[in-house]
Amino acid sequence: MATFRTPLPVNPGKGLGFMSNPSIDIPLLGASLHDILTRLKAQPHLYPKIEVTYSSSQPLLTPVALALTQNGIRLRFDGPDQRLRLIEVLNFAKTPLTYKNVDLVKPQDENEATFVNAGPIKPNGPAFRQVYHKLFGPTFPGEYLQPKEQSAYATGTYILSYPGVAFSFPLRDSAWSEKADFVELMSTSAASPAKCLTIFDGSSWKEAREDLYSRPCSHPRSLALGGRGRDSSPDEIEFVKICGHGHIEMLRRSSPSFHLMLSETTTQDLVAELGPPDAIYRKNDRRLSIHKARTRSGEQPPYAGLPVQLDGLSDTDRSSVNDNTDGSDFDDAPLAVNSNGISTECFYNYFHHGFDIFVSCPSSPSPGLVPSDVDEGQSLISTSTDRLVATKLLLHANIPGSYPFNRYRRSRWFLDPEQIWADETTLNSESRFAVISAALQDAWRDTYANEEQARSLQRAMVLNRGWGDSPGSSCELLGGWEESGDASKRDREGHAPDGTSALGNTELFGFPGLLFEVLKNDAVSCLTVY
Repeated sequence: MATFRTPLPVNPGKGLGFMSNPSIDIPLLGASLHDILTRLKAQPHLYPKIEVTYSSSQPLLTPVALALTQNGIRLRFDGPDQRLRLIEVLNFAKTPLTYKNVDLVKPQDENEATFVNAGPIKPNGPAFRQVYHKLFGPTFPGEYLQPKEQSAYATGTYILSYPGVAFSFPLRDSAWSEKADFVELMSTSAASPAKCLTIFDGSSWKEAREDLYSRPCSHPRSLALGGRGRDSSPDEIEFVKICGHGHIEMLRRSSPSFHLMLSETTTQDLVAELGPPDAIYRKNDRRLSIHKARTRSGEQPPYAGLPVQLDGLSDTDRSSVNDNTDGSDFDDAPLAVNSNGISTECFYNYFHHGFDIFVSCPSSPSPGLVPSDVDEGQSLISTSTDRLVATKLLLHANIPGSYPFNRYRRSRWFLDPEQIWADETTLNSESRFAVISAALQDAWRDTYANEEQARSLQRAMVLNRGWGDSPGSSCELLGGWEESGDASKRDREGHAPDGTSALGNTELFGFPGLLFEVLKNDAVSCLTVY
């Protein structure tokens, strides 16, 4: 049993204090799924069980919920941006709460708390009188929701709303009347103690729920930006705009955009603009380099297709190399090393930004997003090992059920709409890959010799993600993993009877300057820009 002995403060319109430093005011609403889930998993003694509920078919368009079943708390996030929109307290006995240092419910002793946790959940929250007369004070009349089924003992729900917080009280349906004084009615025995407390961003629950998952967030994604360290923390990235020719614009929350130029932006630039990386992964694997385009002298390979410039793209996250294969057996080009024989090529892992940046010697610039943008007069950039620059960018989607779930914050991107349009819709991180692929194939159709070549160059390459534990394996995922094989033989946590992971394979699809890692539900798990 995991119950809080220290009451948690309720901050209407902001959040609960269960992840806050008491010395600073850190809002929780608007925080990222990655940030909150990481902090929850770091305290298993307080949060022993975490259930992640999501839609396996549309994980980017439908809300994601975290249920802290042993704590009586549920957190709801929007799908596209994965930001906390709603906090629900469903069992007041498991989580003692205070408002302005006053208890919402009288603390129970250990025996009472054990009985409540073992038995069925009953309304155990504050009474209407406690909320209306002692804690929050008068407010406008609430909203009554009638029961789905009518009977003599049917019970409806009366929602009493304040700015940023609302309480749900069970009310006997036979006692309800629109003409009755709601204060007198809710003070009678016809009303039971509150069964739920909801914290949201808005003036009232009725107004906030209309656009709960789509309204702009007033608080940052990172909890660090809400505290005292916000002046020293780098500004968070809102969107990544892919412009082609190695030009990437990162739109930030409150500061001017950062323009990342592949094969030009130095490591010093990265640290100055994005902050120091959360980790550095030294690259030592080139297993996909066997597929590198090999052409006759003077012959230019087609711009479309997976084999083109695939060298070095196998590491879509720093845990990609999870076997004992020696990649040197597959490559005829040695890694760049310094005078001490140590590889200088590495990944800058920015987990809190949602992407990795591959740092190496300058390479040939990638073409534009469409053939008309290709400058055939472009020459190769100097490959001097004295100058390390950013050459690839890996944008992670943080899709629940995918292998790298919760390793990175979700990164949102879009292709420059001035170059590529698909039925007047911008291609972005929420688009299905079928839509993206159709638009890009149509844009590059004239560069193929024939339809057969177009089909052959767009064949998928399978990437196995089922070896080893995934970063999110300590959570119970209730939406279904990216499974391979017989799904009926997998359990709800994504493991086969033999204990192996049920995480299946993903597929790689290549276009000029772009590499897509796609899940079976057609969602893009990772986009590599090179």
